[in-house]
Amino acid sequence: MDHFEYRDGVLHAEDVPLPAIAQAVGTPVYVYARATLTRHARVFRDALAVLPRVKIAFAVKSNPNLAVLRVLAAEGYGADVVSGGELERALTAGMAADGIVFSGVGKTEAEMRRALEAGIGQFNLESEEEGLELAALAASLGKVAPAALRVNPDVDAGTHGKISTGKAENKFGVPFDRAAAIYARLAETPGIAMRGLALHIGSQLAKLEPLEQAFTKVGGLMRAIRAAGHAVTHMDLGGGVGVPYREGEVFPQPADYAAMVERVTRGWDVTLMFEPGRVITGNTGVLVTRVVRVKEGASHPWVVVDAAMNDLARPALYDAWHDFAAVTPDGERFTANIVGPICESSDTFAMARDIDRVARGDLAVFRTAGAYGATMANTYNSRPLVPEVMVDGERWAVVADRIDPATILAAERVPDFLLG
Repeated sequence: MDHFEYRDGVLHAEDVPLPAIAQAVGTPVYVYARATLTRHARVFRDALAVLPRVKIAFAVKSNPNLAVLRVLAAEGYGADVVSGGELERALTAGMAADGIVFSGVGKTEAEMRRALEAGIGQFNLESEEEGLELAALAASLGKVAPAALRVNPDVDAGTHGKISTGKAENKFGVPFDRAAAIYARLAETPGIAMRGLALHIGSQLAKLEPLEQAFTKVGGLMRAIRAAGHAVTHMDLGGGVGVPYREGEVFPQPADYAAMVERVTRGWDVTLMFEPGRVITGNTGVLVTRVVRVKEGASHPWVVVDAAMNDLARPALYDAWHDFAAVTPDGERFTANIVGPICESSDTFAMARDIDRVARGDLAVFRTAGAYGATMANTYNSRPLVPEVMVDGERWAVVADRIDPATILAAERVPDFLLG
């Protein structure tokens, strides 16, 4: 259930008709349903109740909007962050510092310093070099950094190559066969408190088998590290559970995922950590767009919409599918290509797609746009930065303004040597 439903022939977000938002805010615009966000957060959290000790850190990169983070903070979620900017967002949204996990291969000294000063709960180390740098920095500040070592288990997630993160050729984590020795050296380094292992093999996984393989493999590593005399109190199992983008697709449910984790980790005696992103926010949002015109094509008509690859990058980056639906469908359908106005052939959302018949001026939506949508938006072709709206029952509010080209232009400068 995603709380985007037709009522009297008009698509609503909860109790708000989308045309009302489009008229007030303009298009394109992202619209989030708070009820869906809350429901998904609770379903995932409740599914994990079969496990003895759990901490959940929402993957901020999937949707860093402050209103979204505020809702999740109220549901008891921490944050998985990958930059100093995401750290500040999580703290500003009210997420507890000790519930924040800092991941990512390129943490700078300034970012690590800020995280140490904030008192975050865990650093996920991507290399021995990073661990030594963090230890020295923490010691210089009179602190001890809680850390887990991210391991690359060399497991194929079976997902798109651009969102696979757990194979040997990916940049993330330390090689599996060197992990125990690296952990041992870091565990003996002043300034750092090694407390566990972390892994994340990819995003948008359609099956649980790769995750089970990875968890089993890292569980064996955990036992080897303990046998060598080192403590392991936390195991960060990452995220990656996918969501259906096409109508009719079936993905593992949180309860299925939790049952698998419970079976694999039974007897581990650790706090299990999770970093869900897309599975929480994916179906929380839609991108509302307006048809600019429909033009004749060689094989199929071209539906040109005012949303573009700078507003929703996933189709251009990953050939990703987003269901396209008219806001006020009349029951007729046709086969068409859906494209945006940007001067790139990759600004294409769908080719030869069977869709609701639309015409100039009609409103439509790209569904399942709540994750990796607005957060990846940019201003290519000097286009405005897309706004975001959150709906709560009959109420709604703009939670991120449209940033127009004039505002962006005002931040640029022409140097004196180019004037006169």
